[in-house]
Amino acid sequence: MDRRKSRIALWLLVIPYIGLLWVPFYNFLEPRLFGFPFFYWYQLAFVPITALITWIAYRSVRDDA
Repeated sequence: MDRRKSRIALWLLVIPYIGLLWVPFYNFLEPRLFGFPFFYWYQLAFVPITALITWIAYRSVRDDA
């Protein structure tokens, strides 16, 4: 079961990869957030999201020995 958990955690790393490389998904001006077009704040939002996902994946696969 531990191996399956590690594999799922590593698949989580695909989320930011696809979310940021598929530009037509977020290539819009609206909705704006604090004056920033969607194009910019979507990418900025992925900074902490990616950090959190990376931390989760790391904690799932690291050796606790």
